[in-house]
Amino acid sequence: MTKIRLKVNGQLRTTEAEPDTPLVFVLRNQLRLTGTKIGCTSEQCGACTVLVDGKATLSCVRTAREFAGREIVTVEGLSDGETLSSVQQAFVDEGAAQCGFCTPGIVIATTALLNNNAHPTKVDIQKALYPNLCRCGSQGRVLAAIQRLIEGR
Repeated sequence: MTKIRLKVNGQLRTTEAEPDTPLVFVLRNQLRLTGTKIGCTSEQCGACTVLVDGKATLSCVRTAREFAGREIVTVEGLSDGETLSSVQQAFVDEGAAQCGFCTPGIVIATTALLNNNAHPTKVDIQKALYPNLCRCGSQGRVLAAIQRLIEGR
């Protein structure tokens, strides 16, 4: 076991894990931030997406220690207490989740997109959401939520 210091959701956190433990497992098991999901564990589904230094990053394969000194934001870190972020609220307003398993990763990917591009094109949105899979068929509502956000800017 090695000590790992991570800055997660604005707080410095120290935990212990095996050196090869992926970030998603440290977030969920040691830090109890269970919004980030474990899906495929091979960077194919996007359920494990977190923001790292403002960029959507898959966390299921890369080790937690790779992220020391970087700013990590999970879906829990997007809200301000009980107040949801604009992306989270748009997803709620549009009912952009069915089972909800993929939703945190898609919310993170959308947040990264809109933080860097206030008026993305359809192609920009497709590229940003490419690694995120939804097996329940919520894609139409996800796109409606993103459109709501774009129009509100």
